[in-house]
Amino acid sequence: MEKAREALTITREDSESVSRLVVTPHRPGHTRSFFEGFTLGGIRVDRIEPGFLSCTFRVPPRLIVNHLSLSLSLSLDKNGNLSAGAIVSLVDEAGWTAVSTDGLHTKVSVDMSIAFMGTASVDDELEITSRVLGHKGAYSGTVVLLKNKATGEVIAEGRHSLFGRLRSKI
Repeated sequence: MEKAREALTITREDSESVSRLVVTPHRPGHTRSFFEGFTLGGIRVDRIEPGFLSCTFRVPPRLIVNHLSLSLSLSLDKNGNLSAGAIVSLVDEAGWTAVSTDGLHTKVSVDMSIAFMGTASVDDELEITSRVLGHKGAYSGTVVLLKNKATGEVIAEGRHSLFGRLRSKI
């Protein structure tokens, strides 16, 4: 119980660091949110075509977190590896982007299933590919693969399902 309390305690320094952050209001569809910028900062799109996305992401040093400072779901785990939360965020964004390349309306995530098969450390370069598996009405399915570019090791494979906004018949 004491370890849990200690892990959830925010120091004065942590609180002051967060209070200095400048987070501008987000206008969906017009600007990136703070979280999207934090998640995707440094990602490079290598190839994009209908139903397919290929990009490169170098695990940035900014993701090293001291205690709980800025421990948004995107961070490194206690061993210095890219966390499961960071991988989930990358699968979510890459899956959504692949669906949007087909010119479909904004969709929301319905389901994600991710197999974590390896690890990535700071400065590892990842190859992220996302492919649309298909569409059925307003439902779309994708598969996202994260691989270490240098070793070819598969870090994670994700299945991401999205559902589109249906227009009102009223």
